[in-house]
This record gives sequence, structure tokens and C-alpha cells, in this order.
Amino acid sequence: MKRIILLATPLILLVALLFLFATNITRDTSYIPSALIDKPAPEFTLPDVENLILDGVVIKGFDRSNLIGQVSVVNVFASWCVPCRQEHPFLMELSAADKDIKIFGINQKDAPENAKDFLEELGNPYDFVGADKGRVSIEWGIYGIPETFVLNAKGTITYKHTGPFTRNSFENSLLPAIEAAKAMGE
Repeated sequence: MKRIILLATPLILLVALLFLFATNITRDTSYIPSALIDKPAPEFTLPDVENLILDGVVIKGFDRSNLIGQVSVVNVFASWCVPCRQEHPFLMELSAADKDIKIFGINQKDAPENAKDFLEELGNPYDFVGADKGRVSIEWGIYGIPETFVLNAKGTITYKHTGPFTRNSFENSLLPAIEAAKAMGE
């Protein structure tokens, strides 16, 4: 009997682990709670991405004060981030469709020339892009990139999305979050 229990234990553990994995694989990981929801954006200053000139326009860095006065979307991205490429068309669509908001990019741990190449290739949806060596991302509570935040006109974070947008999450999560943030200012 001891021998059967000894031989069955690894099999039971394997089945339990497979069950745990199978039940969590379909979980929606785009919603990760943030301690910053309903709180003001952290104090920060992001310098320009060095030599970031697109279509003859110098793209400036930004700080917390730039996030006040209008609804803002803050997107954390990098050229080396494959999911950032997947979601980029949605940011371009948002930039073209809604001129009432400003879109800010936090370029995380990226070489300036790579950030420029990324935005030249895929288009620039951002009004401002700041270079982050990682410190500002920590203050924003970034788990991994891409991550996107919506802030109301007072500079309060009202929404966070972790991971790349899909058509569904863009239309049914981000766009309603932007409209809700706009309604807060009315």
C-alpha cells in the first residue's frame, strides 16, 4: 500500500498542477488592480527622447503638469516590446479619432534611435514622449509593458489597462473609460 501511495503522489501532484494551470490560462490578465486608481498621477519629470524629431517636429518630454486640464491617455511602450507593436494601430486610431484628449508616451528603457525608428515605422500617436530609464515606471506601478492609463482633467488616474489592446478591449474598455473621464469634467 505504501508503494502505491508513493508512486501515485507525483501523478496526483501533476494532475493538480495541470488543473491549476488550465483554470488560470483563460483568466483576463488585462485587469490588474492599481493602487493609483482615483489618485493623482505621481510627481515626475520625463526628459525628451534624444533627437526625437518626427515630420520636422521635435517631440518633447513631459511632466505631471502636462496631464492636467484635459483628459489624457498615458501609454508605456518600447521599441523592443512585441505586444506594443500589436496595440500600436489602436493608439493611432485613437489619436486620429479623438482630438479632445492628449496621448502621452512613456518610452521605457529604450535606445533613442530605436524609439525614433519605431515611431517612424508605425506612426506617432503621441503628443509628448518622455524617456524613462525605469524610475518613473516604478512610480506609476508598471508591471510590464505595454500599460495604459486614462486620467481625467484634474490629473487623477481613472483607469489602467495592462497588456496590449485588442479590438474588444479597445472598444469595450478603453473608449468607455475615456468617455467616463470626460464626463467627470462636465
